[in-house]
Amino acid sequence: TMKVTRAWAPNGADRFYNLVRHHFYDGAAFFRVLPGFMAQFGMSAYPQVSRAWENANIKDDRVTQHNLRGYVSFAMAGPNTRTTQIFINYGNNGNLDQSGFAPFAQVTDGMDVVDKLYSGYGEGAPDGRGPNQNLIGAKGRAYLAQSFPKLDTIDTASIVPPAPKPAAAQ
Repeated sequence: TMKVTRAWAPNGADRFYNLVRHHFYDGAAFFRVLPGFMAQFGMSAYPQVSRAWENANIKDDRVTQHNLRGYVSFAMAGPNTRTTQIFINYGNNGNLDQSGFAPFAQVTDGMDVVDKLYSGYGEGAPDGRGPNQNLIGAKGRAYLAQSFPKLDTIDTASIVPPAPKPAAAQ
């Protein structure tokens, strides 16, 4: 369970909300899990869906929170390149703050599950033996199931409305 705080990073929070609302993350794999650093996901299991989003960049948000354990930020390849990929910080990654990685959410329940995600493949290709993001985009779940069968995946992501506030005492 993640609690999204729009005030922290409104562009990221809005994008995440819309992706979850439209079931983008359903079936997505945690394809880059680096112990002590982070667990990354956010490429669709379906190539046609990935293609539709690959150039749908959002503007950077100002960094108002730190990349601490359990905080969630969008991955990026430079300024204003955030699309669909996000990561959960395993530790204090404050070094990412000055690079513009703006947390928009925090894991509030289930961080013990995040800690158990399969990390045996390591860094992605070409720097490691993990999945190649270009091939994930082109072949989706079929590529991952065949070449990286131990990856953990998201069954379904959904929006849970906030609990109602108690009535004011009279």
